[in-house]
Amino acid sequence: MNNKNVIILTLSLLFSATTFSQHDHIRFQPITMDFEINSTSETASENPFTDYRLNVTFTNKNKQYKVPGFYAADGNAANTSANSGGLWRVIFTPPHPGKWTYHVSFKKGKNIAIKEDPYIGLPVDNHHGKTGSFTVKETPDEAESFEHSGTVIYNNSRYLYTQNGEPLLIFGTNSPENFLAYKDIDNTYAIDSGSNYIKSWKPHIKDWKEGDPTWKNGKGKGIIGALNYLASKKMNAIYFLTLNIDGDAKDVWPFISHKRKDFKRYDVSKLAQWDIIFSHAEKLGIVIEIVTQEQENQLLLDDGYTLSERKLYYRELIARFSYHKNIIWNIGEENGYAGSWPHGQNDQQRYSMIRYIKENDPYNHPVLMHTYPYEEEREAIASPLLKFDKFNGLSMQVGEPNNAYYDIKKWVEKSEEQNPWIILMDEIGPWHTGTQPDNLNPDHYMERTTVLWPSLMAGAAGVQWYFGWFTSPHDLNAEDLRSRNNMWEQTAYAKAFFKNINYTEMSSSNHLISKGENYCFSKTGETYVVYLKYGGTTKLDLSQVKGEYTIQWFNPRQGGEFRKGTIETLKSGGWVNIGFAPEDKFKDWVVLIRRDR
Repeated sequence: MNNKNVIILTLSLLFSATTFSQHDHIRFQPITMDFEINSTSETASENPFTDYRLNVTFTNKNKQYKVPGFYAADGNAANTSANSGGLWRVIFTPPHPGKWTYHVSFKKGKNIAIKEDPYIGLPVDNHHGKTGSFTVKETPDEAESFEHSGTVIYNNSRYLYTQNGEPLLIFGTNSPENFLAYKDIDNTYAIDSGSNYIKSWKPHIKDWKEGDPTWKNGKGKGIIGALNYLASKKMNAIYFLTLNIDGDAKDVWPFISHKRKDFKRYDVSKLAQWDIIFSHAEKLGIVIEIVTQEQENQLLLDDGYTLSERKLYYRELIARFSYHKNIIWNIGEENGYAGSWPHGQNDQQRYSMIRYIKENDPYNHPVLMHTYPYEEEREAIASPLLKFDKFNGLSMQVGEPNNAYYDIKKWVEKSEEQNPWIILMDEIGPWHTGTQPDNLNPDHYMERTTVLWPSLMAGAAGVQWYFGWFTSPHDLNAEDLRSRNNMWEQTAYAKAFFKNINYTEMSSSNHLISKGENYCFSKTGETYVVYLKYGGTTKLDLSQVKGEYTIQWFNPRQGGEFRKGTIETLKSGGWVNIGFAPEDKFKDWVVLIRRDR
């Protein structure tokens, strides 16, 4: 069957009410709707990206989801590299079971894509106004990952949740920021040939598995393998840019070229290949933090305002990728005006950008912002957002590792006075060092004892690791994630530990332990986690609670089972000594203290 026939079959399912309504779908699994009209191209004088507007409104009882569509060229551009064709596409992931109806709005007119008025424009062929229905079944019990849990959401909490109510801590990599600068992706090149960071991802080709996706007869194995490797190390998050024109690497963008004249023309095959990558990450349970601009280019589109270029950019990202359940939107790396970068967006520009994303993303994915490294810069930019209920949190860059606990704790507590924010520990400084490779720092003592565990004890919603600039593989040229294998393993131990506790009901509580470089995270009277940075022991305040408590010890350096220390139980009624670890008494340990039921 050729591609033309596939499209016709899809349309016959869509617009034959009897056939389509009898076709069952599954909750959290995407439904693709294709609409064919006369052929056009990415460079046509009647711009298919600006001059056509396809929206399909899906209704389930009293819930409505307006899903934007996109120009898909021939419908198979990831494999054909097509830049022309007559296919438009809508992808919808139904968040609820039951009967759904849909209504198609497909119109054309000058710059109509970024206009909200539903009454302007001319109807497109016989598609505009079409309606229909279909049935969605509940997720089967055997579904895994996000097909089981649903979309990552902001739940008025400092933690991420999935739609079925499960809290989600995320751990993974902040580097390379130009993850998508990959030779197998169409039309991907470096603007500056003198600093070419285009990747082959060759070290991870061996991690590709039979049955995994590729495109164009076997391309893509390296980057798919890199995701497989991260998942094999129990990591579940990755942070990357989708636009770095004028930035550090200058090698990632969604347009047909890096030139301003093309900022309203999108590369269909490149974006279709990105989508394959995002889909595989979703299958693996990996959250993708999509960082939509860089410090150096935050004024590139519309001089920082949310006008025609920026609206179209976000509409395209939302139309093509928001159906994925694993997305966090990040409005920009080091966003805003600072003494070190006096060319940033202002408060009103940020508000407009955030509002546009929130009002056009049908699934209401979380929206965060990456910060500057020091508090005096962070404070001025982030504080005005505290009362803006459409904004969901900070992707924290912390310039000095010793500040990680205090900076995160400050913003966790400050935001809870207004709207609780998700606070991710996304980039540890200093910028030139970050997280060094295993061959230079196999123990990762600083990262573990000063950043990883203290961040979690402060209430961070996750931790991701940035590769410093001075040591290769660094933040731009890295393409072998095994260079930080030991860091992933130690991070996975922390991830495993937190699965054992009800962390969403706990908070930082250092006042409950005796002084020293130790940390306490607790639900008073129920559960206490104590991190002993230098080992030894401490006293815990049980004076205001009742009951007996059991003590278990966890090795953050090696993971494994819980162990017994020199004291196995505690009684309430005062300040009590928790004893010592079973071995290596003066290395870092995690102590879990729980009230007997």
